[in-house]
Amino acid sequence: MARSSPRSFPASIDETQALLASGEYVADRSLATSLFLALAMRRPLFLEGEAGVGKTEIAKVLAEALGRELVRLQCYEGLDIAQAAYEWNYPRQMIEIRLAEAEGVKSREGLEQDIFSERFLIRRPLLHALQPSLPAGAPPVLLIDELDRTDEPFEAYLLEVLSDWQITIPEIGTLRAAEPPVVVITSNRTREIHDAVKRRCFYHWVDYPDAKRELEILRRKAPKAAAALSREVVAFVQQLRKSDLYKLPGVAETIDWANCLAALDRVALDPETVNNTLGVLLKYRDDLERVAGEEAARMVAEAKATAAAA
Repeated sequence: MARSSPRSFPASIDETQALLASGEYVADRSLATSLFLALAMRRPLFLEGEAGVGKTEIAKVLAEALGRELVRLQCYEGLDIAQAAYEWNYPRQMIEIRLAEAEGVKSREGLEQDIFSERFLIRRPLLHALQPSLPAGAPPVLLIDELDRTDEPFEAYLLEVLSDWQITIPEIGTLRAAEPPVVVITSNRTREIHDAVKRRCFYHWVDYPDAKRELEILRRKAPKAAAALSREVVAFVQQLRKSDLYKLPGVAETIDWANCLAALDRVALDPETVNNTLGVLLKYRDDLERVAGEEAARMVAEAKATAAAA
């Protein structure tokens, strides 16, 4: 599907909130402020928080709302420059060498200069974001997702990209961005990210939403769920997040659960349905065992009372 024409950056915090809302993302004022400043100052936005609170979704919505390409670098242990930035197209280089040898028309120096040129360069996400192969009128949104999963040496490599919007390739020199991309970096905080990376970014901690904002999120993301059911779902999940669990449910799990309950034609919570669908909310056996049964029934009753009083 073709992207819409690129839009200019929002001119205020209110416009930033409205921009996210146009993509069905319900942002609080502090997040909208951080994003507005990052866009206005052309600085990367570093988002940290628990898994499932909507960090990655911000970049997706931003790219869609601004009409820009989304370039996503999904981080993992062992990620290196070849997967993240660039690599040489070795098969094509070998063909070029064989053809040159057969024709006998190029010197060794000339051949080396030819095969180490940009036409043999494979652009991975970082280089593609700095120098898009097909300019669309505006730089893309670069999402560096779950940076905490990478090794520390990769963080050091990012410093040149985030500071100077450039990548140095030993064989051909430095490639710079004509205009910096919009950069969103996320971390689930499985390990600490080095201060040198954070200093180059504006930082925002994405927390779990309060009940009011989570209910608004369900209204947008789970529209088939009855209003009364959504209120009870939010009250139940808000209780869960106060429990001593190994992994608290994120907003993504709340949305999934509300949609599942709607698919089961439920209009209100009941202990049996909650017990049967807890696996949508909780992903660890110990957490399931801690909540299932009498505790679930107690929490359902409390959620109903909270929802009724709201």
